[in-house]
Amino acid sequence: MISIEVDGRKIEAEEGAMIIEVADANGITIPRFCYHKKLSIAANCRMCLVEVDGVRKPLPACATPISDGMVVKTGSDMAQGAQKSVMEFLLINHPLDCPICDQGGECELQDLAMGCGGDVSRFTEGKRAVFDTDLGPLIETEMTRCIHCTRCVRFGREIAGIREMGATGRGEHMEITTFIEKSVDSEVSGNIIDLCPVGALTAKPSRYRARAWEMTQYDSVSPHDCIGANLHVHTHRNQVIRVVPKDNEAVNEVWLSDRDRYSYEAVTMPDNDNRRLLEPMMKINGEWQPTDWETALEKAASKLNMLAQTDGPEHIGAISSPSATTEEMYLLQKLIRGLGSNNVDHRIRISDYSMQENESLFPELSIELSELEALDACLLVGSDLRKDQPLAALRVRKATRHGQIAIINARKLYNNFNVLHEIEATPDDWLQQVAGVAKYLLDEAMASEDVSADSLGYEGFDVLLKDINVEQAHINIAKMLTKAEKTGVVLGLSALEFSHAATLRMLCRAIAGLSGATFGIMTHGGNSAGAYLAGAIPHRGPGGADVEEGGQTAQQMLSEGKKAFILLKTEIGKEAVNAEQAKASLQASEFVVALSSYTDDEAFEYADIILPIASYLESPGSYVNVNGHWQDFNACVSAPGQAKPAWKVLRVMGNLLELKNFDYVSAQDVMQEVKGRMGAVGDRIKSRWQCPESLPNEGFCPERLNIYQVDCWTRRSKALQKTALAKGQEDLKRPKLSPFHNILGGV
Repeated sequence: MISIEVDGRKIEAEEGAMIIEVADANGITIPRFCYHKKLSIAANCRMCLVEVDGVRKPLPACATPISDGMVVKTGSDMAQGAQKSVMEFLLINHPLDCPICDQGGECELQDLAMGCGGDVSRFTEGKRAVFDTDLGPLIETEMTRCIHCTRCVRFGREIAGIREMGATGRGEHMEITTFIEKSVDSEVSGNIIDLCPVGALTAKPSRYRARAWEMTQYDSVSPHDCIGANLHVHTHRNQVIRVVPKDNEAVNEVWLSDRDRYSYEAVTMPDNDNRRLLEPMMKINGEWQPTDWETALEKAASKLNMLAQTDGPEHIGAISSPSATTEEMYLLQKLIRGLGSNNVDHRIRISDYSMQENESLFPELSIELSELEALDACLLVGSDLRKDQPLAALRVRKATRHGQIAIINARKLYNNFNVLHEIEATPDDWLQQVAGVAKYLLDEAMASEDVSADSLGYEGFDVLLKDINVEQAHINIAKMLTKAEKTGVVLGLSALEFSHAATLRMLCRAIAGLSGATFGIMTHGGNSAGAYLAGAIPHRGPGGADVEEGGQTAQQMLSEGKKAFILLKTEIGKEAVNAEQAKASLQASEFVVALSSYTDDEAFEYADIILPIASYLESPGSYVNVNGHWQDFNACVSAPGQAKPAWKVLRVMGNLLELKNFDYVSAQDVMQEVKGRMGAVGDRIKSRWQCPESLPNEGFCPERLNIYQVDCWTRRSKALQKTALAKGQEDLKRPKLSPFHNILGGV
């Protein structure tokens, strides 16, 4: 630590820190445009010029490291004069668009022009104008407003890992544009809107819909993946206008994926283009007719009760989306178990449930998201982070600056980070490829300690692996893990959906244990962890409580069929692993009640009653992310028509069925009851080793869901559906960038 003086204040700071970093940490404001704490230093806007004693000219605070005894003046005549001159240059060509610009009211240029600019312009010549480039359906451009801070360029190079935008020309003729005539197709492209300090880049879906000062801000959580990105939701007149990131270094830093940012279109869209279900619907004599809530709920309750009495409760099943709230899934399982059935599940994308009794309390990453970037080595198995958890991919990309990444997948992936070792297996030999790494590690451990596999805690593992051939690729990955200090093994969604997922999971768990790595799982939806804790699984109750007799899994229910189904926020025909079989099973059932926010043509084919429920921004609740962090939120807007929060609908159904303890007043009451069932969560159920019976030479990987088809909300976002990613037309084979090509830093 060294001592410096800033505006008369003595400050202790780390040697090598930049003046602007020290000032920010101590609440001292220095104007800036190009500087951003998450990006490399460009020092090209010159707005942060300050005076330093002993130096004749002002220095850029963003690019000047501190030294012991340095005296800095941010508001001296020299500093203010320099800042005013820079502002005058910036405003020479900037158009007077403030009355119509979407950035107006929250524009950094507006704010600094008021504080540092002059009141009269000396410039009388014609202003420069720039042709706009169409960057796609998500980002609107007005490049005449651009001040060349290059934040958007650096974001693509350094954070997103896709070099799509750059600067062409020099001086007066410099332009920020795409390198070739194409749209910006990154899955995190919307972040350049937040980074842009002016109105050059704005959100296209919300263009001209409201001014910044007219909107009300609410906090929420994204439901689309297990990260649980924190959101600021901006509303106006009960309409969601836009979504921007809420800073949370432990979860999403300052970023959002485009899926998190634009899916709000499914919630509020003019003229009901998103086909919201506005009133209860009931099938009467084969025809769909609108009805009232009382009639629909009484019909649903009486039919479920009758089937439970006549055919037995084991013939009733409940299936939830993994993105339903913890409260909703808790009440769903409480209702179905109140009828006497344990047939409840949320794992609609999983087909192999063997060894589920040996799973931990809930599938978790086991390493904080913020620590992913600190890993020295990481093995990714069946994980397409770019599409499944885009914000986690940004963390892993950071790790590649100092660490190494290996991948074993059953299909070719195009990542936004460098991969040292990659094995592209087929579904038939995927287990053998992973087993090769495990065998090498097991043999090394047994040889070094002169013990058996049983003594190491992997009973029967050596016998299972005796016929596995260890190749050099397996050895390379194993050595990468054992030589590094901080390591991880992460299982992704493709691995969870694999036909032998349980065996694959045990192999990866063994690799982690034998190499000293942390084992983690990236799960489906926004609340798989919450589903486990709430008891929305057939083999355990809330908080991991034992059940007398386990129920059937989602796959078993949909393959064997049930007399009655309750569906919560899921569109089975678009989400199940075997969608056609699932739809046939639902159509063959005697009674199906669906709780949905939307009119779904497939649901009209198999459902008997469809109840309109509030969407994710219209109802309070909580999600538990992959690290086990509870994140609760309130409604941002009210639901349209007669739609009600799902937890209220389930509560009333419980009351009509005369089930005990369904007298909740608020979603918070439900959440407190769920938490009360937890106890010492981390100590009660830990994963246990179970040696797989065999390593099959065949396997099946179902077709993956498109990044913008994962749930009912992304499917109904018009902007997302217009993107190249949604159409499967994105250019995945982008050339890998060398650090030498990046003149602005990064990797």
